[in-house]
Amino acid sequence: MQVGFVGLGRMGSAMVERLLRARHKVIAYDQQAERAEALAKKGARPARTLGGVLEQLKSPRIVWLMVPAGAPVAAVLRGLEHHLKAGDIVIDGGNSDCRDSLARAKALREDGIHFLDVGTSGGVWGLEKGYCLMVGGDAGAFKRAEPLFRSLAPRGGYAHVGPSGAGHFVKMIHNGIEYALLQSYGEGFELLAESDYKLDLHQLARLWNRGSVVRSWLLELAESALAKDARLRGIRGYVEDSGYGRGTMREALIRGVPVPAIALSLFARFQSRRKDSFSAKLIAALRREFGGHAVQKKK
Repeated sequence: MQVGFVGLGRMGSAMVERLLRARHKVIAYDQQAERAEALAKKGARPARTLGGVLEQLKSPRIVWLMVPAGAPVAAVLRGLEHHLKAGDIVIDGGNSDCRDSLARAKALREDGIHFLDVGTSGGVWGLEKGYCLMVGGDAGAFKRAEPLFRSLAPRGGYAHVGPSGAGHFVKMIHNGIEYALLQSYGEGFELLAESDYKLDLHQLARLWNRGSVVRSWLLELAESALAKDARLRGIRGYVEDSGYGRGTMREALIRGVPVPAIALSLFARFQSRRKDSFSAKLIAALRREFGGHAVQKKK
């Protein structure tokens, strides 16, 4: 099958390589031309422009976007709009806001162009293990693009989950759940690390992955990370967020659904970035004022 692929970062490049292994024809483009050239050595055909991607494909065409959400997706769509024709399919496999995806699908539909929003999970391991794909959009377009999904996903690892916007909505909630899971593992292992027992954290992660009810792929990754650095001394405790945790919170507020674990895990990420929190300083000052508790002086 033929597909144009725009966005060749770590995840995008791995996805292209997986498609090539399945003998799909891939026209690859990235603003950093060397990325497309590197994939050309593995069988992809590089394109120098966005229009050049579509020129090398036979109609009706499929172009897959794997670029950051927001302005970058909008910019790529503007670059493609004069080259797209009725019957073409545009796939957004990034972490776009489901509301943006719904609006984009509606706008493209007016010109007879299909839009699929595909929540993609699998990270850097996807090349070998496959990607979990949550697809929203027209069922007919999904069927046409299904050979691509089948090649990218492990067995049973892709599904048409609903109309436009559903794919990115499901991925957003998926990531909200991920936030809470990561926070739980982080807090549990911190308690283990601070105990008086001088525990081997790598040993415990390995142990729990064999029969325990808390075993998971995330815990397997913790086992791997702790094998390299048992106390993670080489890592700063600064945690970014992709925006999907905030989106999950927004949806929870709109729907009136209580999600305290996800909410606190998101706030914990915010807290991790504050080098010298004013709120913490005020709490320390108040404890000194009302109870005479000692405070640590700033060095």
